[in-house]
Amino acid sequence: MEEILRQQIEKIVPLTDDEFRLVLSHFSVGNYKKHQYIVQQENPVPYVHFVVKGLLKSFYIDKSGKSYILQFAMEDWWITDNQGFYNNQNATLNIDCLEDAQTYYITLDNREKLCAELQKMEFFFLQKMTAGNIALQNRILSLMSKNSEERYIQFIQLYPDLIHRIPKTLIASYLGISRETLSRLSH
Repeated sequence: MEEILRQQIEKIVPLTDDEFRLVLSHFSVGNYKKHQYIVQQENPVPYVHFVVKGLLKSFYIDKSGKSYILQFAMEDWWITDNQGFYNNQNATLNIDCLEDAQTYYITLDNREKLCAELQKMEFFFLQKMTAGNIALQNRILSLMSKNSEERYIQFIQLYPDLIHRIPKTLIASYLGISRETLSRLSH
């Protein structure tokens, strides 16, 4: 399990064994069951999670009770409510487990301590944040400019492993289309 986190970091910055032990000392391990929430709207957001095993989704529920899926996170991905986590505010999003999950998680204080102790980790987290912002920008542009078929094709191309792990109703919600439209597109 430790090796998965190390490989994730070393895609961006090399680490000695001592440096990796320092990194690990700032993280904790979380084990979660399917349907368990790790973040809930209106509650504090103490951690950012790196997914080692399992599948999670972040979503927003509006005042009328309608749910909007913002993100899925599978193995080797990071997930949190960024606004709540980085601004020390209550969550605007929910994050729950679509499968049993295991994560490495870190508090903002530990993240800042780690970056102060090991400068290259600041670069790592900056690169991950930048990649996340680019992905979010691309998702927004896709929702604004592509039709339902183009969004579905893009989803399959970007996330071929997810298509078989996520119920069609959730994929439809993520794409901003009805379940019926998705059924028509996927045949």
